[in-house]
Amino acid sequence: MRMLLIHSDYLEYEVKDKALKNPEPISEEQRKGRLDEVLAVFISVERVDETNPEEVVEKALTEIKDVAGQVKASRVFVYPFAHLSSELAKPDVALDVLRKLEERLREEGFEVKRAPFGYYKAFKLSCKGHPLAELSRTIVPTGEVKAEEVPEALKKEEELVSYWYILTPEGELIEVDKFDFTGHENLRKFANYEISKSRIADREPPHVRIMLDHELVDYEPGSDPGNLRYYPKGRLIKGLLEQYVTEKVVEYGAMEVETPIMYDFEHPALEKYLNRFPARQYVVKSGDKKFFLRFAACFGQFLIKKDATISYRHLPLRMYELTRYSFRREKSGELSGLRRLRAFTMPDMHTVAKDLKQAMAEFKKQYKLSMEVLKGVGLTPEDYEVAIRFTRDFWEANKDFVVELARIIGKPVLIEMWDQRFFYFILKFEFNFVDNLDKAAALSTVQIDVENAQRFGITYYDEEGKEKHPLILHCSPSGAIERVMYAILEKQAKLQAKGVKPMLPLWLSPIQVRVIPVSDEVLDYALYVAGKLEGAKIRVDVDDTGDRLNKKIRKAEKEWIPYVIVVGRNEKEQNTITVRRRSDGKQVEMQLEDLIKEIRSQTEGFPYKPRPLPLLLSKRPKFRG
Repeated sequence: MRMLLIHSDYLEYEVKDKALKNPEPISEEQRKGRLDEVLAVFISVERVDETNPEEVVEKALTEIKDVAGQVKASRVFVYPFAHLSSELAKPDVALDVLRKLEERLREEGFEVKRAPFGYYKAFKLSCKGHPLAELSRTIVPTGEVKAEEVPEALKKEEELVSYWYILTPEGELIEVDKFDFTGHENLRKFANYEISKSRIADREPPHVRIMLDHELVDYEPGSDPGNLRYYPKGRLIKGLLEQYVTEKVVEYGAMEVETPIMYDFEHPALEKYLNRFPARQYVVKSGDKKFFLRFAACFGQFLIKKDATISYRHLPLRMYELTRYSFRREKSGELSGLRRLRAFTMPDMHTVAKDLKQAMAEFKKQYKLSMEVLKGVGLTPEDYEVAIRFTRDFWEANKDFVVELARIIGKPVLIEMWDQRFFYFILKFEFNFVDNLDKAAALSTVQIDVENAQRFGITYYDEEGKEKHPLILHCSPSGAIERVMYAILEKQAKLQAKGVKPMLPLWLSPIQVRVIPVSDEVLDYALYVAGKLEGAKIRVDVDDTGDRLNKKIRKAEKEWIPYVIVVGRNEKEQNTITVRRRSDGKQVEMQLEDLIKEIRSQTEGFPYKPRPLPLLLSKRPKFRG
């Protein structure tokens, strides 16, 4: 069980919608509630609690009594809050624990209110703000505490001393606390996030509601948390992004390969690398051997390069794999929708460079490639912040190069500097998206690796025929595909909050055109129009349901359909179409060929996949609710 205890002037809630198929039955009176001068206890009941629910209730009671005594609170508000954990107990167990805890608190003399379980709720809270006002507790049944295997890099990362600066495009390096963030509010949020190192999401980010409502992606209760299921529309978007990034990287000059997802824990080079990479592993046992699931494509590509005969004439040599999937056992509280997962799809390119000069030239090219890739998915430099990380020695020797990176992006960037190198890289950048909860997530990244060629025995033959160890660049020009989806949806949530109609880039829209016949007598013409569009490789569907016209149009609006064609008797007789554009809200009468040209002009150069669902809306299942 995880608890967040907040001593509050008041806490009030209002039920908005069901979060579970079968939520706790409640009366009309229970749809709203409030307590003043209260200890608010936000609770996530976890899977591990199922081993001994009674013990968990008693331990929680003890902790709440202790905190209530310290803050002199006689009222307790028990508030189910699933977002404190991603390893939740079964709903029936969780509800039983909450009910018993409510009962035990009453027996101890507290005035108690409990918010309903299994609903989305809006709440308002006023924290008192004294030193004991905000406390957190973790409760685990006896015998369930297990030591986690943590890589040495994660332990050391917590001990590293970082120096934080802002670098301007003019080359001025300013300490973070002395920089004027006026006009750079997003950069301020990013800097605060990075320096605080607080990764836990305390509430649901907006993109989660979007991905669920649009039936794109959903949680998979039958798997480990952080492993998701993709419905047809979500799979189409993900597949198009995978294809787009792969095409851009291959066009850039990378050779595509495929490598295993599981590796021997005792392989000497891999074992050393594991302790140099700050990520938690999934461990798999087979017989008497221990394996780990990859967290990047490094291992497989390094082992290929080790066995290859490479000449200086081949350099820079680029190799690429789209890893479906990579695995990192992130902490449960850090898992959050598409933002941070345990299984994710990573476009991963590794480049062999003969020396630092060649590596830095390649680094700059891949920096620009990453900007180009993000632009294609609708993310411009205004949407993300840049972090550049290096040692003090690297800065002193390469100031002009680093300043040029800030100049290319055209705005101030965050600098993290260390007195000495611990990681395997000497230089790294990331493009980071800052979401609606002011949390940041890295998208594109490139690193110059100075260790692993030697560790894995990777060599090349120089001009004199001598074997040398190269440098290696690690590059993901987009970041994880799931995280790109997260950034796209979070950006649309920001725009929606400003009153702008949200919409996906046209090439990524699962349905690009919806044809709505005003009556059954023109359904044949609607199907004719749809056939012509489909023949032009445009994703189109037909709303043949019995709903009224206005409801059909509202439905298309809710689904963010970019173009809606309404056809009636006039359109059929005149062989025309009436089109509503979502982008500008205009309704125009036009020829079908002109609409095809308009859509092609916006999707040219991007990958295409056919419609992911049946043509007729009447033939489609509902995947959620």
